[in-house]
Amino acid sequence: MVDEAAYRRTQAEVNRLPCVFKAALLARQAVCELSVRHSVAEREVLACSQAPAHLNCETLERLFLERATFPLKLHPGAPLTHGTVMRLHCGGLRGLQQVLDAPQPDVHRLVVQAQREHGSLVQLPWERIVAQILATQPRRRASAPDS
Repeated sequence: MVDEAAYRRTQAEVNRLPCVFKAALLARQAVCELSVRHSVAEREVLACSQAPAHLNCETLERLFLERATFPLKLHPGAPLTHGTVMRLHCGGLRGLQQVLDAPQPDVHRLVVQAQREHGSLVQLPWERIVAQILATQPRRRASAPDS
């Protein structure tokens, strides 16, 4: 049994820049050329290898949440469920990939391309990205077989 407090302290030491989109990366819905994998107490954690890229991803995540709060009927400031995070991350990245006509959902490359083509992340066509967030449904757990 792992002491969760000790685990969190160790994780914070090892993983100073936790990957913002780790949920999408671990679900294999996206990749990132700057992500670095670490094992901590038999768990896999993802870190970002560059602080400026980490900041850009934090900005993108905040924009996903800000633009999708009303359509998803979220309460500002309320904690997000895992399913909501998956919708925001996977749907948002898929929407960004479609808007940019990118060949694959590589987070860092998408952010760089978005900034280059639109001037800033704020200037993206958010209605199309939010539509993908809304269209993304979390996977349902498999039902238990009948006995």
